[in-house]
Amino acid sequence: MASENLRQPVLRLRPSEQKALIVLGDVIAALIAFLGGVYFWASADPFLQFSLQFFEKRLQGWYYLLPFIWLVMLVELYDLHRAANWRKTVRGLMIVAAIGLLAYALIFFTTNEPNSLPRRGVAGFLVLAFVLTLAWRFIYIRLYTSQGLMGRVLVVGAGENGRSFAQMVNELLPAPFNLIGFIDDDLEKVGTSLEGFRIFAGSERLLELVEEFNISDVVVAITGEMRGQTFQALLDTQERGVEVTRMRTIYEELMGRVPIHHLESDWVIRSFVDEARASGFYLIASRALDILAALIGLLVFALMLPFLALAILLDDGWPIFYTQARLGKGAKEFEMLKLRTMIKNAEADGKAQVAEEHDPRVTRVGHFLRRTRLDEFPQFWNVLRGEMSMVGPRAERAELVAKYQKKIPFYRARLMVKPGLTGWAQINYGYASTVEDTEIKLEYDLYYIKHRSVWMDILVILRTITTVLSRKGR
Repeated sequence: MASENLRQPVLRLRPSEQKALIVLGDVIAALIAFLGGVYFWASADPFLQFSLQFFEKRLQGWYYLLPFIWLVMLVELYDLHRAANWRKTVRGLMIVAAIGLLAYALIFFTTNEPNSLPRRGVAGFLVLAFVLTLAWRFIYIRLYTSQGLMGRVLVVGAGENGRSFAQMVNELLPAPFNLIGFIDDDLEKVGTSLEGFRIFAGSERLLELVEEFNISDVVVAITGEMRGQTFQALLDTQERGVEVTRMRTIYEELMGRVPIHHLESDWVIRSFVDEARASGFYLIASRALDILAALIGLLVFALMLPFLALAILLDDGWPIFYTQARLGKGAKEFEMLKLRTMIKNAEADGKAQVAEEHDPRVTRVGHFLRRTRLDEFPQFWNVLRGEMSMVGPRAERAELVAKYQKKIPFYRARLMVKPGLTGWAQINYGYASTVEDTEIKLEYDLYYIKHRSVWMDILVILRTITTVLSRKGR
């Protein structure tokens, strides 16, 4: 039978499946920690002990939210690169546990009813949640880096697309899979290497190499036209149970951005005309989220404004605010409102200048406002007016858009959506002071435009909050 000839591939999980596995393990750890915290709390109760009556009479509604709050605080650790790194995992969990402990201590010492905040219950939950999540993440990392469970990848095409793919693999530590090597129909390349990986043969030996090296995935990274022989070899490979994927797809999944230098016109039309067309539900839900977040943000900003205004005034005088023309959706110009963080007349020559990571024009108070992102709170007014959204590409000046669109392919595509107070590029990449940095940020922006959803917007907002709390802003 034909099914008997199908090859059994190496066990593998796609990036989305890996994230689902991580979340599932964290959920189980949080629920166990919740029950363990209640048990530790109840063990000191001489009347009810650990019983159904204890849940009914002692637990208040907020305590049931602890597992959910814990999972939300772990949002930064759902990034696959961080999740696969043991040092970053431990550091992230320690920060989350410390924030949880400080938040509880603040509430405990300021509330009028400290007896309603059980120290044993909260302490038990935090300790168990930390230990169990750490143990689960250790197991995940061991599984992730296990040679027996990692995919074995062969790349078809050793041109520029193949080189970019190999460079990506070399940059990711630990590696997401075992890159075995390349095949290419250019006989001059056969027997040489590309970025440290061997080029074995032409496409006529694809099936043979798949069997010899127990390949689980074949990545197509062909730069020019595909030969009929190569196409048939790929079909035969897929029929034998091997996953065949385009290089751009893997790049997007692993890097969270779009490889702008390896795109053709048909991909652009398909991705940004068909796939990136937002549904009516998303547009309504996104606007509702914008209005709700803007109202909350403006309320918080109103409470902080007297103190922030005084700090700016004492540091560098008036004005407190400043406005600047930026381009919105469809290149429509609007006035963006911000707290002033730079010295007066920072652009005395009238020319637009890109902000740098250690910009000498930034004032002392401005450094603090930028690192905490408090300088962007006035933009909630732009969000409420509908000129901006909570999540989207960074609003840019017309002069810089005109400059970059001449040097960077597809740069103007970022104007397909409203600019955001925060965004996928902002949380994944720092300052863009060079054209090369701007290209990388554009790759993140295009990825967001293609994949945007209500869930992704919420994820970006949550990660922005953790960035602010850890003072990792720019």
